[in-house]
Amino acid sequence: MEAPHSPAAETSAAHLAVESAARMQDLGRNLAKLLRPGDLVMLTGELGAGKTTLTRGLGEGLGVRGAVTSPTFVIARVHPSLTGGPALVHVDAYRLGGGLDEMEDLDLDVSLPESVIVVEWGDGKVEELSDARLHVVIDRVTGDTDDDRRQVTLTGFGARWAEAGLSGV
Repeated sequence: MEAPHSPAAETSAAHLAVESAARMQDLGRNLAKLLRPGDLVMLTGELGAGKTTLTRGLGEGLGVRGAVTSPTFVIARVHPSLTGGPALVHVDAYRLGGGLDEMEDLDLDVSLPESVIVVEWGDGKVEELSDARLHVVIDRVTGDTDDDRRQVTLTGFGARWAEAGLSGV
C-alpha cells in the first residue's frame, strides 16, 4: 500500500522469512549492496522487531565507522564511510510527533544526496523527502515468546527501485 502524501508508486516488493537476529543482520549486509547515495530507507516494526539490528547490518555492508546503535535519545547518528562510499545517517523518529516539519530540523534533505538515510518509525514523517524510497516492514511473533522469527516485507517506491529491483535480496 502506498504511503500517505507521496506521489511515488510501488515498483518492486519482496517477502522474506528471517529466522534469527544474525540473519536479520545478514539481510542488512545484503541490502547494503543495493544501496547508493541518495537512498531513503524507512523501517517499520514494533519495539524489538529488529530495525536497529537490520541497520547494523546495513552499516557493516556499507563499511561505515562507528557502532550502529539505536539513536533513540539522540534522534540521529551519522556514520561516515571508511571505504569512500556513502555515509549512513541513522534516524529514530519515534519521539518526533510531527511530520516533515519536525524532521526538517535534522536537515535530512541536505544529507540525502550523498548519504544513505535510514529512518526508524518514519511512517507519515519522511515520505516527502524522496519519491524513491525503500520501505522495510518487520513483523515478529507476538506474545510471551522467545521466538526470533520475523517476516520482512521490502517495498520499493519510485523509478530508482524499479531499476534496482529486490529479487537479489
